[in-house]
Amino acid sequence: MAEQTIRVLIAKPGLDGHDRGAKVIARALRDAGMEVVYTGLRQTPEMIAEAALQEDVDVVGLSILSGAHMALVPRIREVMNNQGLDDIPLLIGGIIPDDDRGELEKYGVRGVFGPGANTEDIVRFIHGLMDANEGTAE
Repeated sequence: MAEQTIRVLIAKPGLDGHDRGAKVIARALRDAGMEVVYTGLRQTPEMIAEAALQEDVDVVGLSILSGAHMALVPRIREVMNNQGLDDIPLLIGGIIPDDDRGELEKYGVRGVFGPGANTEDIVRFIHGLMDANEGTAE
């Protein structure tokens, strides 16, 4: 039985204009065999949720360097839930204080990756998420 390709949406919500890291991650995930949709800069929560729905993604990765993660993530999760996407895990990259991680987990953030995160670790993490979602069914 062929393994299904993992589909990942990489999004830059808010007004943050720095997208180099997001593009590096997108490239690394593509190189690892994943299908990646990169939304570009200045995406609204509604745009991100719509893209996730239309592209039928398995994971949504958010790149937030503006410090607005505590405002953006809850709204993105709310809009995604309203679209029936409550089972899609969120990953976040950026400068995220350790004190915020617990609160972000409440909104479905399964992984936080700071500047300089190893792309191979991110690939392994996503594979682990997908393996965990497979459960024991064969």
